[in-house]
Amino acid sequence: DVQLQASGGGLVQAGGSLRLSCAVSGLSFDEYSIGWFRQAPGKEREGVSSISNIDHRTAYADSVKGRFTISRDNAKNTVYLQMTSLKVEDTAVYYCAADIYPAVVAPKGTLKPTYWGQGTQVTVSS
Repeated sequence: DVQLQASGGGLVQAGGSLRLSCAVSGLSFDEYSIGWFRQAPGKEREGVSSISNIDHRTAYADSVKGRFTISRDNAKNTVYLQMTSLKVEDTAVYYCAADIYPAVVAPKGTLKPTYWGQGTQVTVSS
């Protein structure tokens, strides 16, 4: 079975940092692009960041550009999202997702990725 295990969420004050991890199993990790998405209460899910399988090309939503950094470790089948200068509006459940097509997991993608993780809560207090 394909599993995407997101972890690293928690409660942090505004201006603080967190690092999310997405551990992937059950698929050929180096063949898949990975994206991070988030959904706040009462809001639609939005793409946050993605990293491609081919050249590790990264993409970011405008709202997180310059504050978040995505990376992947193919030896560990894991993708990371380093979040700094966190804002109250970053509060959401964060999900990772996988697809063989980079555009699908990109922040501006319109199609639903093939595989999803269970989400990890990030709460930023003022």
